[in-house]
Amino acid sequence: MVEEVEKSCDDQRTKDAAINATKHKGICNSDGEEEDQRPTTKESAGENVSDHTLTAKDNTLKRHPLEHSWTFWFDNPSAKSKQVAWGNSIRPIYTFSTVEEFWSLYNNLHRPSRLTAGADLHCFKNGIEPKWEDPVCAPGGKWTMTFPKSKSDTCWLYTLLAMIGEQFDYGDEICGAVVNVRSRQEKIALWTKTAANEAAQMSIGRQWKEFLDYNDVIGFIFHEDAKKLDRGAKNKYST
Repeated sequence: MVEEVEKSCDDQRTKDAAINATKHKGICNSDGEEEDQRPTTKESAGENVSDHTLTAKDNTLKRHPLEHSWTFWFDNPSAKSKQVAWGNSIRPIYTFSTVEEFWSLYNNLHRPSRLTAGADLHCFKNGIEPKWEDPVCAPGGKWTMTFPKSKSDTCWLYTLLAMIGEQFDYGDEICGAVVNVRSRQEKIALWTKTAANEAAQMSIGRQWKEFLDYNDVIGFIFHEDAKKLDRGAKNKYST
């Protein structure tokens, strides 16, 4: 599956997902200010992606379905200060189910390094909300990696490819991933379903580090502990 994901990067990008994505202020690329609603593509990952008009021929391009559908969510920092309860500012952006839809959307979203401090960008299996209260997430936990400011872009992409390409041995355990952009650093967290399944969590943590060639120690926190203890929650596993 991941080979299809990587190969499709060379295909022409369809624009239907991009049109929907660019309606979300503060996260999507545009030619002008973030308020500009026109769908465009930007130069990214060392390649030039040209804007083009979707033709009848483009519509007939072979699609490569993913094993699961996935949804991007965005937590706008400007909305957080106005929310009544935690989580009210999180909004779904777009759900994709093919390799082509993923690249079309990804190429029209800001990389973490271009997001405003305080922003959170999530990618979760469709039907699972990126919240502790979600019944699938509630008994789970998360692995977390930390990066210097503006240094998580590549690892964010590789995390997405590993998830949607079903590269984890315990892929059914994965709920999704989130990148947290803060003023001094960025974090990527991988959320899983069953925190008590130590064998599954350790396998996921080790594989994730291998995929990203990440050498620092990472820790796994139970969501239940995080809810009770907030920043006082301790790692239950580490690798």
